[in-house]
Amino acid sequence: MKKRLLIRPAWTLRRYNIRNLPQDLLAGVIIAAVSIPISMGYAQIAGLPSVYGLYGSVFPILVFALLSTSPQFIFGVDAAPAAIVGAALVQLEVIPESAQAMEIVPLITLFTAMWLLLFFFCGAGKLVNYISMPVMGGFITGICCTIVLMQLPKMMGGSSGVGELFELAPHLIHTCREIHWLSFGLGLSTLFILLLSKKLIPKFPMAVVVMAAGAILSVTCDLKEKGVALLSNVEAGLPAFSFPNLGAVEHSDIIGMSMTVAIVIMAETLLAENNFAHKNGYHLKDNQEILAFSMGNLAAAFTGCCPINGSVSRTTMGEQYGAKSQLTGIVAGLLMIAVLLWGSGFIQYLPVPVLTAIVVSALMGAMEFHLAGKLWRVNRTEFYIFMGAFLSVLFLGTIYGVIVGIILSFVNVIVKSADPPRCFLGILPGHTDLVDISKYKHIYPIEDIVIYRFSSSLFFANIEVFQKDIEENIKEDTKALIIDASAIGSIDVTAAERLQIIYRNLKKKNIKFYITEHIAALNDQFRKLGLGYMIEEGAVRRTISTALLDLGIQPPYPIKGNHRTDHSLVRKRVEDTMQEFVWAFGADAEDVIEKQIHDQIERLKETKDMDSLFHGSWHQMASMDEDEWLEHLEAHLTEIVRISGADENQVANRFEKRRQELWEKLKKEHPELAENFEKRRQALDEHLKQHHPEVYEKVVQLRNNLTV
Repeated sequence: MKKRLLIRPAWTLRRYNIRNLPQDLLAGVIIAAVSIPISMGYAQIAGLPSVYGLYGSVFPILVFALLSTSPQFIFGVDAAPAAIVGAALVQLEVIPESAQAMEIVPLITLFTAMWLLLFFFCGAGKLVNYISMPVMGGFITGICCTIVLMQLPKMMGGSSGVGELFELAPHLIHTCREIHWLSFGLGLSTLFILLLSKKLIPKFPMAVVVMAAGAILSVTCDLKEKGVALLSNVEAGLPAFSFPNLGAVEHSDIIGMSMTVAIVIMAETLLAENNFAHKNGYHLKDNQEILAFSMGNLAAAFTGCCPINGSVSRTTMGEQYGAKSQLTGIVAGLLMIAVLLWGSGFIQYLPVPVLTAIVVSALMGAMEFHLAGKLWRVNRTEFYIFMGAFLSVLFLGTIYGVIVGIILSFVNVIVKSADPPRCFLGILPGHTDLVDISKYKHIYPIEDIVIYRFSSSLFFANIEVFQKDIEENIKEDTKALIIDASAIGSIDVTAAERLQIIYRNLKKKNIKFYITEHIAALNDQFRKLGLGYMIEEGAVRRTISTALLDLGIQPPYPIKGNHRTDHSLVRKRVEDTMQEFVWAFGADAEDVIEKQIHDQIERLKETKDMDSLFHGSWHQMASMDEDEWLEHLEAHLTEIVRISGADENQVANRFEKRRQELWEKLKKEHPELAENFEKRRQALDEHLKQHHPEVYEKVVQLRNNLTV
């Protein structure tokens, strides 16, 4: 059902802002023009006649534009899928542009679309959430550099390169030895004009101007005769629709190839799309994008084309000229239809070096070496991750670049978690908060107390660090260890076992152990992992101040070195009035209170000590906790009177006296909570009335007697 909700056509065109129309139209024209040489070249790399590159720039682009949630990304025939398909034909010993190749390539595209559809139904889009920004930046920069190295030989009068750096570099060197200087001069001057105009007049459509100028030059100066390569002539007309020939090749031969292509398309395009989305402040629906990839490739398969991918170069070009929605892609697709029907003759006059310079200019704008520079200054680890992703794409190719990038992201997470920020806390005299002792020389620990803050979840990779820090800072005069677990969100089995050992070892040395400040959900994990007894024994407390009160330490706190502070660490903290039992025991809070009261009553049978009865196993309870404790205890009034032999009115008087003390204390320290305290008292009485009506009537009668 959720998948159906994602299938909404014309996603980015809903509530279209008409003021964006000029930019979208201009960007669409430029993208259509730039797509002509790019798509024709990559179609040939994939083993198809060049005209199929133009076919791949019509219906696949239109389908993607209608389904995509990205307002700016452009789909089209691109380098990585074309190179994989071209290599597959070599492996199958199929001659490029032959009749057999024209049957096999669309079949690979069809299987690619099916794989992408399967990824969509599996919800594979969420995988992009595990890719960090440095990985995305390195990945995009690696792709841009790879495509530039592929395209540069065409500016020098040679042919486009294929493969990774080890293959591209020799081809580039060979082209340099046989450079055609007029082609190179034409391409270099075009690149210079484009880069200069991008600085001085970034919104001016200089790409269209230089393209038109190149066509005029090729006619007036007969550039072809002078050795400058022009685009090939193509036949007029739209592609014919047909279902790929399923019997063209053994399916076992192309299932693996098509899956590789599908993974590359999904990973490369999703990474690039998210990079643009983060940069421009919008959000994608990643799984919807995979569906758009699938449907776009299905359209390509039915028109005989090679697999289609997201294009960084065309998207960058659209961004440069202010594209705001997928209307840009629709305009580009419709213009390509017009070119195929009525303008195919114009294509043969376009100089390849000029068109290549336009592509290189766009790719240079998409590179993110500035991010690498920033990471070098602020975080060397993330810089190395950026470079790892960048070099992996450059040397190993797109798919290995993605794998290396993901591995680097996970390694980074583990490294950070294994050696997290942590510190020991103390007090700066005259101030109110616990702070890192290492920050200032005049911060002192509370006397005989070690307070340790650990800023990561506890798991197998960092529990050793946790234990080592504690053991190295426990001294002979240490009376208690308090863990500030405010940043500990979870704990695994290994860490739980070690925590248990730490707790027991400290107990043998008569050192109290407390874990505090954490979220209530961590207590549920403690119970599931067999550490529930620590909660019951009072070692798990809601706040540091509660743990200190349990130790009998009240403000102003004693500080080592005879320094004193006149301020309480947590004076008048509203949090301390909240229910620690509910925080610690969750849904089991009432049952735990009842169990502890039962234990107290059992001890009363032996000791007859009424004073001990009014203290739970948790000492220094917060106001609201103690009030609820009294309410539960009051439900056992008859039993208490019978066991202790005390006068019923005297027992009732103790309850009311303690309640009044709690009320006065709360009213003085937290007047803003007094009204809530009264409402909660009424709710507790109602609870007593519902569950123990006979006790409630007696309690009300005794209260009235005391009032009288």
